[in-house]
Amino acid sequence: MARPVVRLTDKKIKSITSTGKEQTLSDGGGLQLRVLPSGTKSWQFKFKDPISDKFNKLPLGLYPALSLANARTKAIEYQEILAQGINPKAHELAKKQAESRKAANTFLAAAELWFERKKPTVTPHHAAREWRTLEMYIFPKLQDTPLESITAIDTIEILRPLETDGKHSTIKRICQSLNQIMDYSVNHGFINANPLAKIIKVFTKNTVEHMATIRPEELPDFLTALNGSQTIQNKTKLLILWQLHTITRSKEAAGTKWADINVEDAVWMIPAEEMKRRRAHRVPLTSATLAILEQMKPLSGHHEYVFPSERNEKSHASTYTVNAAIKRSLGYKDKLVAHGLRSVASTALHEKGYDSLLVEACLAHADENETRAAYNRSDYLEQRRSIMRWWSEFIEQANLK
Repeated sequence: MARPVVRLTDKKIKSITSTGKEQTLSDGGGLQLRVLPSGTKSWQFKFKDPISDKFNKLPLGLYPALSLANARTKAIEYQEILAQGINPKAHELAKKQAESRKAANTFLAAAELWFERKKPTVTPHHAAREWRTLEMYIFPKLQDTPLESITAIDTIEILRPLETDGKHSTIKRICQSLNQIMDYSVNHGFINANPLAKIIKVFTKNTVEHMATIRPEELPDFLTALNGSQTIQNKTKLLILWQLHTITRSKEAAGTKWADINVEDAVWMIPAEEMKRRRAHRVPLTSATLAILEQMKPLSGHHEYVFPSERNEKSHASTYTVNAAIKRSLGYKDKLVAHGLRSVASTALHEKGYDSLLVEACLAHADENETRAAYNRSDYLEQRRSIMRWWSEFIEQANLK
């Protein structure tokens, strides 16, 4: 018959001295006090593994830092865990791992992983701007916050000052980034749900101001002003015409490289890294655009870029060159911006009756039909040749009026 356990008391524990050997005293219910040869006293919980039926020992803490009363409380907790068929030692290990994972799953850590995935899908300029915005407005407040602790209310409060300052576009961009980061975290199992999915709805909507542009029938006046300008350099005039004829963005037009031009096939291949959607774009060249290249050949044929920079011949013209010329030299301030040239083309082509899918392909826009876009890899180059030819002829006719 087993001897009944005599429960410990603080008085008894304090009176125990070192004997030069390790001592183990039981308090019952699996709770034990270890007394080391050095005199150090510590608690442990002795139990049988519910599966293997072998004895295990789980350290609890030192005495008196962990009092007798609190040690008994821990022992009772572990007895309840055992009653559920769970090994207390494995339970504590899993709890520590979960805490470590939570500490590692900070917003900044998730944002860095997301950004590595996103960078290749956008232009370097766009990527740098998006990350810089997060550095300015979000990371100072959220970077060390565990993902599980991020709430809609706290994040909204962080963005409220931007709303007060009228920075609605900035809020919209930040909310898009936040949602992408949190969705990435959900998809990778860091968190179970995205708490920031709808926060954009609580902010005042930005009033969208459409870019300044002109009607296609106003193109003759614009071209007359361009041809008659005494302050715009000839190569800048050619850059404006190149952007107008090719229906490209300012960055794409200014960064045109001779190496990307195939005169024989009458195609300009813009590399994916230069495009907004990070997808290579082929532009059919017309007799008018080939003529522009012929005029630029003596000026820049020995350079990398068709429209080289004035200050640095190894770089290209500024992406703001066309916009500045239209605004300052042609007197079109508040009437037309460089990007608006694409709008002129879009309006003219749609009014001509061309298939919207082909017009959008000319503009290098994403297909709004997501299902079709997922399967369609065609850029409709041959179908676009006749469209681009018509557009160049439209411009040349406008130039004669």
